[in-house]
Amino acid sequence: MKKQQLTLLVVLTILFVTTIQAQPQNYNIRNGISVGGGVTQFDIKTDDFVTTKGNGFMAAFSATVNLPHRWYAVSYGMQLSQSTLEISGRMTDGVAGNEMIEYKLMAAQLGFLFHGKIIGSYLTIDAGPQLQYNGNLDLENSEQETFYLNGFDGLMATDISDVSKFNVNGAVGVTAGYGPIKLRAQYIYGFLNIFDKLNANGSNSFKGNLETIAFTASITF
Repeated sequence: MKKQQLTLLVVLTILFVTTIQAQPQNYNIRNGISVGGGVTQFDIKTDDFVTTKGNGFMAAFSATVNLPHRWYAVSYGMQLSQSTLEISGRMTDGVAGNEMIEYKLMAAQLGFLFHGKIIGSYLTIDAGPQLQYNGNLDLENSEQETFYLNGFDGLMATDISDVSKFNVNGAVGVTAGYGPIKLRAQYIYGFLNIFDKLNANGSNSFKGNLETIAFTASITF
């Protein structure tokens, strides 16, 4: 009888310990909404044209999920930007020249980022994908509509305006800050050819990839 009682006690003890071990742990998951903005430096990496980087601005909105028990946090959100760049051209098709033609590009990016914690939430390394929709590559100065692009005969400044509207970007960067205030430096690269739409008729083979450096500040609520 005593042996049966001892066996029952051991079984109950094992079941109790197993149940306790199987209970999920509770973690304080911290969510937040971030709003911010900053400045950009924009370029198109291409062998077809001579470009000069231009400046712009960016507004950013994101939702953050901080997991204290993990080595990373995650966020997803939207960025709205207007950027500029210059491309070498000339005033007259048959006369050599080097006039910088000014363009601007407006874009919206939807992104998902992982934030690797280097020093807790005070310093993180960020990386993730973005989906981008952008407008045309518009001229800043309407007086340059009759200009021609260097490197080609008969190619006018307006001929490259109707670029591809969708892109897939990769974003990497670093974020630092204390409490709700964060500063971020970010490099964004477009994997798809933004000039691909210009090659639709098969007579051209333009290729270019978007490249953006952004410096932003944000506050989290």
